[in-house]
Amino acid sequence: MQKLAIQGGTPLRGEVRISGAKNAALPIMCAGLLTSDELHLDNMPDLHDVATMRKLLVQMGVAAAVEQGAVTLCGAKVDKLEAPYDMVKTMRAAVLVLGPLVARFGEARVSLPGGCAIGSRPVDLHIKGLQAMGAEIHIEHGYIHAQAKRLKGARIFFDIVSVTGTENLMMAAALADGVTVLENAAREPEVVDLANCLRSMGAKISGDGTDAITVTGVEKLHGASHRIMPDRIESGTFLVAAAATGGSITLTDTRADILDTVLEKLTEAGAKIHAEGDRIHLEMNGRPRPVNLRTAPYPAFPTDMQAQFMALNAVAQGSAMVVETIFENRFMHVQELRRLGAQIDIEGNTCMVRGVGHLEGAAVMATDLRASACLVIAGLVAQGETVIDRIYHLDRGYEHIEAKLSQLGANIRRIK
Repeated sequence: MQKLAIQGGTPLRGEVRISGAKNAALPIMCAGLLTSDELHLDNMPDLHDVATMRKLLVQMGVAAAVEQGAVTLCGAKVDKLEAPYDMVKTMRAAVLVLGPLVARFGEARVSLPGGCAIGSRPVDLHIKGLQAMGAEIHIEHGYIHAQAKRLKGARIFFDIVSVTGTENLMMAAALADGVTVLENAAREPEVVDLANCLRSMGAKISGDGTDAITVTGVEKLHGASHRIMPDRIESGTFLVAAAATGGSITLTDTRADILDTVLEKLTEAGAKIHAEGDRIHLEMNGRPRPVNLRTAPYPAFPTDMQAQFMALNAVAQGSAMVVETIFENRFMHVQELRRLGAQIDIEGNTCMVRGVGHLEGAAVMATDLRASACLVIAGLVAQGETVIDRIYHLDRGYEHIEAKLSQLGANIRRIK
């Protein structure tokens, strides 16, 4: 089992390039199932989840040619319409093959995802949506078995906002007969990135980025080239790390327009931020001010940045309230932060964080992807050494994080 050892107390300084977004790359890779032509994808992040998705697609018969930072997929010889349990249990995004397979091949067999550490993420919205489009669906032996001669356009209302639900049904609707309207759809930039890729493949989609997406189905899609958008959560994580350590960093290959709420909260914390083109510069002098947060679907504050701001608030001058409305178990990093000396009380879905003068290094354990990032930030500001166990979570969503942080002056190393 690999661990990260961090000697804290060094402000981050310098320049770092932001990778392609994991949460955009995974659904866009699944879009490769919608055509028999080649789909060339640039700015692909080198992540464990991306490798798992590629392995799943190859297992189905997709040809995948990998280059540095790019992959070319070809779905001309897909012959296995199944996503097995051993793939789906390690990466819930594997459920995103369901819509494309039913739309193009008329059938799919996809394992139910099983549990998730941070809370329940039901797939019933995906199933109801496909049923509304005429698919026959049976749940048998832990698998979703879906069949349809050709999906039909439908009006689909999401009871709760679902990013993967929106993406799955948008891909399914691209090849359906007629017009599909997705209401109360997710507005995340990653949904827009998928829509941009699908449009370059010949899909007719409008309204992405709003809560009503209209898809007019076409007979077939063709090949295309697409560049994956920058990772807004990686961008936010590095900015929070710099703010917490009192550093000065510049991010390149990123976008400020998809980070509005995060940049607002960092400014509230006392950071000076300047954004121009694909660069964001942050400078922080002194301890951060506390910031109250409430997570909600985009464009509100992202749940994927809550843990990182918890680490920032732990060393802020004053108290802050953090409310989590998306996932019920997303405070598992709190007890690990307490091991470093953080003063945090939990009541239901609300945390009260009282900032302390300094954290102290200790051995801690990561419980999920964003909790891992939170502990890295805490380790960077803590006095002495922090050793983080179970960092395989980090490798699922952050490309070479210790190399990038070392580049910014952090004293961090991977140990076995």
